[in-house]
Amino acid sequence: MTSAARDHLHSASDVRAACRAGRLTEQTSGLAGQFAQANLVVLPQSDAFDFLLFCKRNPKPCPVLEVTEPGNPMPIRTAPGADIRTDLPRYRVWREGQLVDEPTDITNYWRDDLVSFLIGCSFSFEAGLIAAGIPVKHIELGRNVPMYRTNVPCESAGKFHGPLVVSMRPLKPADIIRAVQITSQFPDVHGAPVHLGFPEQIGIADINCPDFGNAVPIEPDELPVFWACGVTPQAAVMAAKPEFVITHSPGCMFVTDIENESLRR
Repeated sequence: MTSAARDHLHSASDVRAACRAGRLTEQTSGLAGQFAQANLVVLPQSDAFDFLLFCKRNPKPCPVLEVTEPGNPMPIRTAPGADIRTDLPRYRVWREGQLVDEPTDITNYWRDDLVSFLIGCSFSFEAGLIAAGIPVKHIELGRNVPMYRTNVPCESAGKFHGPLVVSMRPLKPADIIRAVQITSQFPDVHGAPVHLGFPEQIGIADINCPDFGNAVPIEPDELPVFWACGVTPQAAVMAAKPEFVITHSPGCMFVTDIENESLRR
């Protein structure tokens, strides 16, 4: 989709309609900035309790916004009328921990026992940063946010375990305190940063080589600031190797009808 076409996606329903029509197949950062975006994990009902427990034990990277009834692809609490199977730009299909497909529609994969989890996304607090005059570099560059596996373990639950995944935004020191103040008001979308500077302290060997998303330059007068990331469940899926799971493709989020300001505490 061209930049001009993306500029016309103002509402959550606009973004979902573009996904459903196959017009939007790339990352959603900066789109419909008024509305909360969400990570997606879809898995069989037999694994749903353990995964919900994993989220509850790791609320910073996995803040749950909604859990659907088994077999129901409609997120009635966060976006009535939407369809989980078609309304994201791109998905990932996993079998026993291996990525087997990255489709733009999962209707053919849908089963009556599938439970969908919508998990808060840091894209939601970016609108607050921008409104405060704090630059968000990956949006300015038209890139997906850089994301990294860390050496920080999540608390396990049943078969689900794995490392914390973080997203990174370079900020000038003068902006960091304000960014902490703003993002800490949004605990349902990861809240305040989990680490500042010194990426090697959390196991990131090369800040220029993210595990997910796109690299962004860090200027000499900037520090990397790290937030817990909703791609953490994908790391848990890769470690646990359940029989079948569907997730969003990193950066390709579900845009809800929840206004970001309603999540501010």
